[in-house]
Amino acid sequence: MDIPLWLWIVTIAVTIAFFVYEFFAHVRTPHEPSIGESARWSAFYIGLALIFGAVIGFVWGWDFGGEYYAGYLTEKALSVDNLFVFLLVMTSFAVPKAYQQKVLLIGIVIALVMRGLFIAAGAALIENFSWVFYIFGALLLVLAVQQLRHDSDKDPSDNFAVRFARRHLNTTDEYHGDKLTARIDGRRFFTPMLLVIVAIGFIDLIFALDSIPAIYGLTEQPYIVFTANVFALMGLRQLFFLLEGLLEKLVYLAQGLAAILAFIGVKLVFHALHVNELPFINGGEPLTAVPEIPTWLSLAFIGVVIAIATVASLAKVRRDERREQETATVRSAGAPSASTDAVDRGDAKERTPDDTPTGTGRGSGSGSGSH
Repeated sequence: MDIPLWLWIVTIAVTIAFFVYEFFAHVRTPHEPSIGESARWSAFYIGLALIFGAVIGFVWGWDFGGEYYAGYLTEKALSVDNLFVFLLVMTSFAVPKAYQQKVLLIGIVIALVMRGLFIAAGAALIENFSWVFYIFGALLLVLAVQQLRHDSDKDPSDNFAVRFARRHLNTTDEYHGDKLTARIDGRRFFTPMLLVIVAIGFIDLIFALDSIPAIYGLTEQPYIVFTANVFALMGLRQLFFLLEGLLEKLVYLAQGLAAILAFIGVKLVFHALHVNELPFINGGEPLTAVPEIPTWLSLAFIGVVIAIATVASLAKVRRDERREQETATVRSAGAPSASTDAVDRGDAKERTPDDTPTGTGRGSGSGSGSH
């Protein structure tokens, strides 16, 4: 895939322009976006990503187009997982709704910069060292296991970067608008907004470690890797507000991502064996008998896993909600009211022959004969 320098420059310039527009058009004035606004912009960015994939297919061939779509789906799924962690961070820091857009945009820009650096490094490694596929494959298999052990109770805002900032900086627990610093009693303090950005930046670094090897397992083209990441991150801010209530319902997202990462890890190991140059494996000769997993199979597997994880998650949430409603109904039906208890106690007293204080019970002979 021959990409001229001018196209790289135009692509990067357009990407920067989009994020500048995002800031001045949506984020500069703090507000909570409506569902309609979030839905329209999410649809716009997703549609733009799909059209760009078609352009790659028509211009450079559908093998590259398939690689782009597989990479885009994978990066989008990983980005949604990223959004869930962003939600936990902002909940932990109690970020006001009006300022969450700014935090998200800064976090997305940091993620793009981090991934850009890893893309450049990965491209250089792959160009010069084919054995790096072994490392990428092993890393993805380890990350897949970690996804299965996903600890939802762990506070993502309590990481090394945030602890370091709190220890060495003058911080305040109060927000001062969306400012990063504030002057209090003549002294300059850093607000919680800075700590939120530090936490999200650290998380972006961790996510870049699995994001870039994952997409390099689907394509070796740096331009596809970069543009798939850009389009996966574009519109992520709007998608957050659109899916905010749904994020917590994707209970099987971690398992789905684990399956995708494991699949791509195996694909990378197969590819490494197919282009092997390590002298202690098959005498430094490629193992051509090892199958190469085609792009169409990767795309199909990723799409099916994402669909199954989403449907299974929503089904489980509905079952759990139904069970909770049934349990609540049974408990409310089985628990007598206070008035019913009082009537039952009164009836019990009337049915007691010897202890009836009024003497009008069935055991009273005078009472029965007086009628």
